[in-house]
Amino acid sequence: MSYPVAQEEGNIYTITRLNAEIKSVLESEFPLVWVRGEISNFRVPGSGHYYFTLKDEQSQIRAVFFRPQNRHLRFMPESGIQVLCQARVGVYEPRGEYQLIVEVMEPQGIGALQLAFEQLKKKLAAEGIFDPALKSPLPACPQKIAVVTSPTGAAIRDMLKVFQRSPFPLDITVLPVLVQGQGAAGEIAAALGLVNRLSEKYPWDLVIVGRGGGSIEDLWPFNEEEPARALFACTVPTVSAVGHEIDFTISDLVADMRMPTPTAAAEWVVHQMEKVERELRTSADRLAQVLTRRLETDRLRFRHLQDRLPDPRRRMDDLRLYLDDRTERLRLCLTRRFEQSRILLDQLEGKLHFQHPLKLIRRHRETLDQQIKWLHVHQRKILDGYRLRFHGLASKLEGLSPLSVLARGYSITRRLPEGSVVTRTGDVQTGDRVSVLLSDGSLDCTVDEIRNGHFNLK
Repeated sequence: MSYPVAQEEGNIYTITRLNAEIKSVLESEFPLVWVRGEISNFRVPGSGHYYFTLKDEQSQIRAVFFRPQNRHLRFMPESGIQVLCQARVGVYEPRGEYQLIVEVMEPQGIGALQLAFEQLKKKLAAEGIFDPALKSPLPACPQKIAVVTSPTGAAIRDMLKVFQRSPFPLDITVLPVLVQGQGAAGEIAAALGLVNRLSEKYPWDLVIVGRGGGSIEDLWPFNEEEPARALFACTVPTVSAVGHEIDFTISDLVADMRMPTPTAAAEWVVHQMEKVERELRTSADRLAQVLTRRLETDRLRFRHLQDRLPDPRRRMDDLRLYLDDRTERLRLCLTRRFEQSRILLDQLEGKLHFQHPLKLIRRHRETLDQQIKWLHVHQRKILDGYRLRFHGLASKLEGLSPLSVLARGYSITRRLPEGSVVTRTGDVQTGDRVSVLLSDGSLDCTVDEIRNGHFNLK
């Protein structure tokens, strides 16, 4: 197999040269084109550039939307939306890749501003900023009002006309801001922040934020995130009055109440004052009727009591008699009480005299002496009885004493040398030595003969 060989050096391309010439051809042929497609693989790195892919049913191409151009975009691109882009075809030579460099982007099927509105609405709703439970109730009678709007617009003039026609005192503070164009959203948010900082010094009852009608572009500052968050953070109850009745903005969703127009907001304030006046007048009339009925009832009751009330002089006479009677009864009672107390005192003194310690000691000493005498007598009787009993027992003991028996002629024989008592003839043998105890001494003897049987003691 053979391969063609370049005959001239100039026909051989380096990669760098080839990429450079391709870049030159593409960028010169497609300096600026309009491309329609669906965004996919959308990402935003730290640089702030938008990187994504544009695709249709059959093909796709990489694209980049650099930060200096995309910062003016009204909406946030995301994967899945159809867009129309004005772009240049560019080639990144180091990797030989071509891509679209987007200059302008518009959403397809829905306007850019409407898409931005829906995206911000979805984002804030997810954070709970539209939650009705977080909204502050409007004051029943607002008198100090801060108005955040253009100082030269028709809206403030119409509002001031309504306020001036009101017969009620109102304190209106205008916080001048731009209401359309570049920087308007920042000024509106700054004015709401100023309301928060000055709320203690200037205790406003209500803040009205708004402007007159206009295109969606004119009303756009009220659809941006910065004023929406400032409205949510405002410590004073807020009313959004932007455009005409058919206009609807993010500010209307965040504020504590939406009014269709600035004039309607002013008329609501005046209507609240009139409502409070009517309620106060009605309450005053009802109070007057209640007081009238109460006074009439009390008057009738007073007359009834007056008719029932007796002559005070008779009452005074009765009271005097009652007082004299009670005084006399009290005097007699005190006299009896005093006499009873005196008798009781005498009795207590007698008892106390009877219970005098010296007398008690004397009585107890007499009792003690009598008890001692009785004790001596009783003790003597007991001793005499024991003495008689002792003599009787001693006599009995004397009669039973071995010595008395020996004195009557009996004796006690003991074997020697162990000293055992001999009670029978079998206890000794012939030749044994014995000791015979008598009443006045003893005899040592030797047994010569043993006789068995009874014998006469006579």
